[in-house]
Amino acid sequence: MRGHVNHMEQGTRTVWGGEDEYLLQGATQVPVVHSVGFGYHDIDEWQQVALGEQAGHIYGRNTNPTVHVFEEKVRLLEGAEAATSFATGMAAISGVLFGLLKPGDRVVSVKDSYGGTNKIFTEFLPRFNVEVTLCDTSNHEEIERETRKGCQILYLESPTNPTLKITDLARLAKTAHEAGALVVVDNTFATPINQNPLHLGANLVLHSATKFLGGHADALGGVVCGSKELVEQIYHYREINGATLSPMAAYLLLRGMKTLSLRVQRQSENAMKIAQFLEEHPFVDSVFYPGLESHVHHDVAKRQMRQFGGMLSFSLKGGIDSVRNFLPKLHLAHLAANLGAVETTAGPPRTTSHVECTPEEREAMGIPENLVRYSVGIEEADDLLADLQQALAYAQSQVQEKAVL
Repeated sequence: MRGHVNHMEQGTRTVWGGEDEYLLQGATQVPVVHSVGFGYHDIDEWQQVALGEQAGHIYGRNTNPTVHVFEEKVRLLEGAEAATSFATGMAAISGVLFGLLKPGDRVVSVKDSYGGTNKIFTEFLPRFNVEVTLCDTSNHEEIERETRKGCQILYLESPTNPTLKITDLARLAKTAHEAGALVVVDNTFATPINQNPLHLGANLVLHSATKFLGGHADALGGVVCGSKELVEQIYHYREINGATLSPMAAYLLLRGMKTLSLRVQRQSENAMKIAQFLEEHPFVDSVFYPGLESHVHHDVAKRQMRQFGGMLSFSLKGGIDSVRNFLPKLHLAHLAANLGAVETTAGPPRTTSHVECTPEEREAMGIPENLVRYSVGIEEADDLLADLQQALAYAQSQVQEKAVL
């Protein structure tokens, strides 16, 4: 099976990828291996495994059979040489940055990255004398100019969280490589079903597996894919610092990934219909979805993505009070700090993606307080549209009533 998977479509890889070697005694599902230690009678073989000279496992903080299958499945989906996993998405982001950077290095990135990522850039890396320059996400010329000044890492998100901005990955990767920099791309929103940054010139691609990869909001995890040389450096940082993905979480993520292709297709279709509906609604100020022709970088998204994903955001007229009135009226959305699940989830950045940031910091990143982040589920599109319609009608009536008073 292993040799054939490389020639299969993504939907087939999500089901079969990486599993055949770990199916035991006729089982059709990968087992959850909870053992912390793995025993050897031959001390020389034990040492070879410990040194990575022979395949195998010695200790759960380092590697685990169930976790390995998860890593292998994502590796195949991203078309990478190697992959390593982490306990959470933020652990994966931290592992890449702290595993590869040293004092005196420089990072170039974008202003409106995920809030936790932004905090690493603005609060933690400077403590270690790593310079960080954050550029206007939509200004590719500025990003290229700062990259050419010299940096070790160009860190990108596309689409970004939560304003769904698009960066031209192939263009910026070319500039970065000319400057001798590595390109790291957070592919969480797009998923490997819709976009493969390594094929566009990135050196490393990472995911918060908690989101679309798992898809059921019941397991935390992160994963990084890329060349064997780079992934080994990041793995070494993770095995020593200990942010290890648990076997049970790996199993849940694997189970969720079986339907990744189906879920993402349905979510992308639903999101497009919802974005088109919202764009025409009189109470909606702006809609941020790369599938809309009105999106500032729709042409880039169309070129580098297969579908436009299940994430969108929109701002309401009437400010934050409208958001307060609108969200509780949604019947088919969890108001929670998560995304990418089979159920629709909604919330403002002030309580989700950028809760760590002040209103002033969010404003500087181009994130308005009246923004709603909406993670589209696999429900029937007509039901989601009806739910949005009634919630918007209520929020609009409250603004009108207040205006009369």
